[in-house]
Order: sequence, then structure tokens, then C-alpha cells
Amino acid sequence: MDIFPDFGAVGGATELKNIVGALLTFVLIIAVLMMIISGVTWALASANGNFHTATRARLGLWVACGAAVLAGAGVAWVNFLLDVGLTL
Repeated sequence: MDIFPDFGAVGGATELKNIVGALLTFVLIIAVLMMIISGVTWALASANGNFHTATRARLGLWVACGAAVLAGAGVAWVNFLLDVGLTL
């Protein structure tokens, strides 16, 4: 049995795929920029003794890392499920 989602049944499926791909690209770019900004802020705040700001920047760095991991893992998870669906 060959099970695969029928993307042709939805009108504008190719546009939807392009939109999702573009949004994923924006999420990854913004996550990387936030990692850079948070890392620099963390370093400067720690060097100047402002530990409250350093703690917030460290939290921002972890949140940005989590967002990048979730965005990348989402694509890998969907591809894995589609491959498993083909073998059922």
C-alpha cells in the first residue's frame, strides 16, 4: 500500500510549501541574529558587572538556540514521517 499525503487536493499547495519554507528561513535567520546579539550582550554585561542583564542575555541565547533547534527539527521530523508513511 502506498500512503502519501495528497498535496494536490489543496488549492495552492505549492504556494503553501513556498510560504512555509520562506517562514522557516526567516525563523532561522532571526534566531542566529538573536544568538549573536544575546552573546555580545551577555559578554559586555558580564564584563561590566551588570549580572541582571547578563542573566537576561543568557536566557535570550538559550531561547534563540531552542528556536533554531525546533525549526530545524520540525523539518527533519516531517521528512521522517513522510518516509515512514511510504513504507507502511
